[in-house]
Amino acid sequence: MKKYFRTLVVMSMTVLSCNYSSAAVDENFYIFLCFGQSNMEGAARPEAVDLESPGPRFLLMPAVDFPATDQRPARKMGEWCEASAPLCRPNTGLTPADWFGRTMVASLPENIKIGVIHVAIGGIGIKGFLPDSIPGYVKTAPQWMKGMLAAYDNNPYERLVTLAKKAQKDGVIKGILMHQGETDTGNPQWAGMVQQVYDRLCGDLQLKPEEVNLFAGNIVQAGGQGVCFACKKQIDELPQTIHTSQVVSSDDCTNGPDRLHFDAAGYRELGCRYAETVARHLGFEPKRPKNLPVTVTKIEVPADAVVAETAVPGRSFPKVDKERRAYFHIQAPQARKVIVDVCNKKYDMQPDGKGGFMAVTDPLPVGFHYYFMSIDGVQFIDPSSETFFGCNREAGGIEIPEGPEGDYYRPQQGVPQGQVRSIYYFAPHSTANGPQPAVGGEWRHALVYTPAEYETGKKRYPVLYLQHGMGEGETSWVKQGKMQHIMDNAIAKGEAVPMIVVMESGDIKAPFRGGNNQAGRSEYGASFYPVLLNDLIPYIDQHFRTKADRENRAMAGLSWGGHQTFDVVLQNLDKFAWLGTFSGAIFGLDVKTAYDGVFANADEFNKKVHYMYMNWGSDDFIKSGDIVRQLREMGIKVDSSESEGTGHEFLTWRRGLHEFIPHLFRK
Repeated sequence: MKKYFRTLVVMSMTVLSCNYSSAAVDENFYIFLCFGQSNMEGAARPEAVDLESPGPRFLLMPAVDFPATDQRPARKMGEWCEASAPLCRPNTGLTPADWFGRTMVASLPENIKIGVIHVAIGGIGIKGFLPDSIPGYVKTAPQWMKGMLAAYDNNPYERLVTLAKKAQKDGVIKGILMHQGETDTGNPQWAGMVQQVYDRLCGDLQLKPEEVNLFAGNIVQAGGQGVCFACKKQIDELPQTIHTSQVVSSDDCTNGPDRLHFDAAGYRELGCRYAETVARHLGFEPKRPKNLPVTVTKIEVPADAVVAETAVPGRSFPKVDKERRAYFHIQAPQARKVIVDVCNKKYDMQPDGKGGFMAVTDPLPVGFHYYFMSIDGVQFIDPSSETFFGCNREAGGIEIPEGPEGDYYRPQQGVPQGQVRSIYYFAPHSTANGPQPAVGGEWRHALVYTPAEYETGKKRYPVLYLQHGMGEGETSWVKQGKMQHIMDNAIAKGEAVPMIVVMESGDIKAPFRGGNNQAGRSEYGASFYPVLLNDLIPYIDQHFRTKADRENRAMAGLSWGGHQTFDVVLQNLDKFAWLGTFSGAIFGLDVKTAYDGVFANADEFNKKVHYMYMNWGSDDFIKSGDIVRQLREMGIKVDSSESEGTGHEFLTWRRGLHEFIPHLFRK
């Protein structure tokens, strides 16, 4: 009787101990269920860094037994152990779950542990995880899959749930990670079946979907050449079916030669992205592990490369070599993806292993080009570049030098230098900031070039009003166009008469927002016309020594500035006698009726307009050749030229200005 009583006491204490263990769930032990097919299973060979244990904060509950190896002791199914590759089965490889766990540990407070339960089978369809479909699926499975299924007693779903229930005695399930879909590419029922698996897991484990989201990784893309690339769209659209699911991007994750599986670097990157998505969902700021390997692609900068003239003084980049390739560098140790965009071509910048990124471009056309950088999708200006207003905002810029043929726009020793003045003038007629004139008027900014001799006498000068293009500003002709050097050199050689040049924003800094773009009918930039005629010209004539009549007043512009030139000059021939356009954005022009038939009487027009000029680039998307032909057929005198080998760019417009100014103010 006493023996029976002692046995009963021991049994009671055991029950109490089990109940205590069940009650003592660690709320700071976050558990994640991982399932899927081969890319969750892991197809890349682990490297030394993957085999190292990250420590006791990242744990694995194995779904199968693992024998001991030189790198680690034996693992017992259902018993927590420190996690290191491989996680799935003894003969599998690196998986996204490896660096998911490591990144979670790096991102979350030190009192939080991460645990994973990992069940995956290469090639398995989503039906292989549907409890009601599994028996039939196992019967028809290919021979090569049968051993993997057998490792989970031919029921991978049941193995995952059984271990998850055991793990719930120790911690809290916080999420479900899935990488599956390749086998079901193009299956319209796939998303619905994923929902069934997810709903069943939540039901069997008593999970609330709003608290335990499904995180689905996308497939190998291989630059659009991935074997299952067509599956990307159906995975991207999964949240439309499961509102508590999130898709983890695989953009630019590297892959193996089969274009079906990621390589080791790709698995690490995808795993980090899983963790970053989950960490943010849980309210933590993600951090990458310090020992995450960095793929280094060394870019050699040739000895002949020189720092671009557009670089900030004292910086060593960007550089340009004799083949006209540009080299860019930026220090961004926390960046994941860095891109440089030059001439609308994007180049991935490569990590240098020291917290920096570098890129080299294809050979670039000579001349000036805007460029931008972006870090993890956020666009910015290269800190090593001077800034230039273009593309409707401040931008980086790089000059690819011409040879001696470009000396006409470079400052030359012995050539007297004019001045470029920054002025502010009051404009009562400005409507740039609204449909009505500003209350009491507004102050506006302009730049004014005066020739070198202006300071030494009392002579009066003719004036050229020179406009930039859409999305640029009043500084563009000076900084990007080298206008002052073109003027200085041409005047010094006697090729152009000394003149004043005025540059204003023209109300076209902001983007074009639609509407009519036909010459004479567009509202974009039209708010500048009364300002120019009623405010700016009178101000210039009052504050500078000008010849204030139409015979000594010209207007010209590039791109949309050419559009404005046509609109202003051709409707105000009492104020201008000279005009020019460079890649002029002049659309919908009926030369017979435009501007109240200004071209209809060629003799009268040719008497009033002393010189008319139009240029464009041979590779330009805006050309004026057809307009020139039509005007000449009507008897209008118009000079023109095509810039060989250039497009819609400042080298075209520098050449145009250089050819235009020798004809001005000569009779």
